[in-house]
Amino acid sequence: MTDQFSDNSSAQVSPPPPPPGGVDWWAEIRGLFLMLLAVVTFHSLIAKPFYIPSISMMPNLLVGDRLIVSKYPFGWSWVSASFHVLPRGQERILPRTPEYGDIVIAVPPDRDEDYIKRVVALPGDRIAVIHGQIILNGKLVPQQAEPPVQIPADPQLSCDGAPCYDMFERYRTRLANGREVYELPAFRETLPNGASYVIIDHMDQILDNYPETRVPEGHVFLMGDNRDHSADSRAPIEERGLGGPVPLANVGGRAEFVTFSLDGSESWNPATWWSALRNGRAWTRLRPEIRRQPLPDGATGEP
Repeated sequence: MTDQFSDNSSAQVSPPPPPPGGVDWWAEIRGLFLMLLAVVTFHSLIAKPFYIPSISMMPNLLVGDRLIVSKYPFGWSWVSASFHVLPRGQERILPRTPEYGDIVIAVPPDRDEDYIKRVVALPGDRIAVIHGQIILNGKLVPQQAEPPVQIPADPQLSCDGAPCYDMFERYRTRLANGREVYELPAFRETLPNGASYVIIDHMDQILDNYPETRVPEGHVFLMGDNRDHSADSRAPIEERGLGGPVPLANVGGRAEFVTFSLDGSESWNPATWWSALRNGRAWTRLRPEIRRQPLPDGATGEP
């Protein structure tokens, strides 16, 4: 009887057969696919990284800044999908309207490119630009002179793909520490909700004047903070601009903060990346400052 009990116990604890040899490639591919699907879903619905390639949003965004853009503040549309793989349309899911001063990502009507600009007029607003100043619903948006902003004379500073050195050369200066910068004329602009930010306006040019237009429902009017070098709602489509008010279905998210910034001196060698980091740019918040204060004298009248 004892021997029979021992035999049964031995049969119950016998080890399982060894797994078959080799790699289960189907399982590996399935795991990679699920991981990629999770990344694309997050990228399309929650947030995505963004790289600043141009000077149109100086001084608040520099070429080489890396940002995080949230995808959900204004709802979702065709433009939310990664790489813009969905057909264009006007439908939006859980639609919401941006606020004055938000920095948003928008796609022009004729190209699948991401532009980054600031919201300066909302649906139903009347907007014009006269001598570089915004006229919003018949009132002058105040601009107050600020000390010149210092823009690093970095290797990757460019104007529409060409070096800006000739254009900004008269503003070049060398600081006490030996660093070269461009000191550009700056103004603080404050929108009706108190959203306040610094812009650059250093020359007279055609986009300084824009005839009054009413922003249709479901649209916003966008402008770059570097007013003399921004292909935005003021610029026609033929000149790579946004061609007027932008449908909210073409707005793909809101810029939240800078993660890090490189000055253009880096190469493929990771050893050069650390020295190319710009000090003080990481974790810079990109929401506008809110200033609740009376408008200055002379800034509230008719244009």
